[in-house]
Amino acid sequence: MNAGPSPAERLAAVRAGGKPALARALAAIETDGDGAALAALLDAAAAAPGGHVIGLTGPPGVGKSTLTAALLKSFRAAGESVGVIAVDPSSRLTGGALLGDRTRIRTDPADDGVFIRSMAARDRLGGLSDHAVAAIVLMRAVRDRVVVETVGVGQSEGDVAAVADTVVLCIQPGSGDSLQFMKAGVMELPDIVVVTKADMGAPVRRARADVEGALSLGHTSGPPPAVVLVSAATGEGLDDLAAAIAAHRGHAAENPGAGRRAGQPRQWLADAVRTRFGTRGLAETDLGAALAAGGPFAAIRAVSLELAARLARGPAGEGTRD
Repeated sequence: MNAGPSPAERLAAVRAGGKPALARALAAIETDGDGAALAALLDAAAAAPGGHVIGLTGPPGVGKSTLTAALLKSFRAAGESVGVIAVDPSSRLTGGALLGDRTRIRTDPADDGVFIRSMAARDRLGGLSDHAVAAIVLMRAVRDRVVVETVGVGQSEGDVAAVADTVVLCIQPGSGDSLQFMKAGVMELPDIVVVTKADMGAPVRRARADVEGALSLGHTSGPPPAVVLVSAATGEGLDDLAAAIAAHRGHAAENPGAGRRAGQPRQWLADAVRTRFGTRGLAETDLGAALAAGGPFAAIRAVSLELAARLARGPAGEGTRD
């Protein structure tokens, strides 16, 4: 009996099939998220070296969509294929994406080197649903660059660090954001801080000073993140941002322990178990053993099936969910 194509062969087919193949694979993630075949494909994608993932985070209105469009244009000019995951707030009625950020990023529909997908945040305050994480992992395996634009809910947007290679925090001058920089959490995320709307003059310089002051107090290991002034509308600072991204990527390549990818599979598994079964389910799961048995997405599937079975067997009213 013909066993069909292997996960590696299926991944190669997605890579070779252009936009239609990638669209079908992403649709499968949203409709068949717990299937064994899909988990095997995602594990093959997770194991592939893949492209560089840039996560853009920051409050609403800061200009993430405009910056995404500018980065996309720059990467395409360099001949790199680009994928964009724009994570939007979710409709309470349908669960779908409300804003559809891809409508605000103008591209050539005939350009097969660009693929943009809007995805709903669903109920994740951290900004990325399990489906979005899987989509990013698949997209990074078939594109040279992936830009993840998060939902823009402020300090709770920590999920992007679990999928990005380089986290870019965007803030805008004169918005009061500088008052938040001293709070734990937000300044632990970024590898680069972008002050947007750099053509505003004095408020931009004050914002940069505030950010650099906060970073000098809160950053304890290695050099602090670069702070770059950017105006996506005029193009000012875009070369500086590209240089900062390249420098961070180069540092991670030269110092593998400094990169984010090594710890990501464990975080994906922990987040999936916590979301589906609560903290008790997480406490009952040996993450290391689950990951040792296979790839991260196979582990998510196996652990979920096991915990669901325990929940079904348990006494009425009891289970693994808090």
